[in-house]
Amino acid sequence: MGLRHRGLDGPTFRMREKMMAIGDDYWIEDDDGNKVFKVNGKAARLRETFILEDAQGNELSKIQEKKLTVRDKMTIECGDAHATVRKRLLGIRDHYIIEVEGGEDLKAHGNIVDHEYEIERDGDTVATVSKKWFRVRDTYGVQLAEDQDVPLILAITVCVDAMSRG
Repeated sequence: MGLRHRGLDGPTFRMREKMMAIGDDYWIEDDDGNKVFKVNGKAARLRETFILEDAQGNELSKIQEKKLTVRDKMTIECGDAHATVRKRLLGIRDHYIIEVEGGEDLKAHGNIVDHEYEIERDGDTVATVSKKWFRVRDTYGVQLAEDQDVPLILAITVCVDAMSRG
């Protein structure tokens, strides 16, 4: 990928869009094209559920849709970390609030539908998502700042992608 964007110097990943439906699985690749994480879409569940696994199949995060809520909401269980992703419409752009239990909250904002957005914590960009980095259809990249919780940030991008389709 060879991507370095806006001073973010952490790892980069290649994601697939429109592949995340119940029962769909797909790989997240690193900068060198190695399959490093798998998103496992669980079929036959009453609510949308995804499991983020490492390359060996170990569960890193569980991502689950919350039914019967007023606003769109998904929860993330990532080791000891728990987060809730909520959708909020501001004008013509989507905005997502990520409440992290016992930690600092995040927000995702920008052109979510076109996969051109940032994830921020206290005004600092912790990840940038962009489709412009690839010529391959239905592919977008995630560039993280250094020292971020990689499974949590990737789980947030899975949530945002799933919720933006809904």
